[in-house]
Amino acid sequence: MSEPDAASWSPIDTTAWYEARSAVVALRDVLIAVGLAEHFPYLRADVNAFGHGFVELGRTTPEAATRLAELLTTAEKNPA
Repeated sequence: MSEPDAASWSPIDTTAWYEARSAVVALRDVLIAVGLAEHFPYLRADVNAFGHGFVELGRTTPEAATRLAELLTTAEKNPA
């Protein structure tokens, strides 16, 4: 049996990618609920070269970023 070829590696074969994707889905659902989904069109999950998952918010408007900051501040002051 031959060794797996590193060139055939896929990020979706990793736990890190699925964890990042789950985080994106959770954030997407909240953004939809508060009417900000269309302001984060570049929201995505990915894995870097070291195999670490991450969430990329992408570009957004200053107004959407301010609204997100307000929501986070409110959530911090009123934990569930």
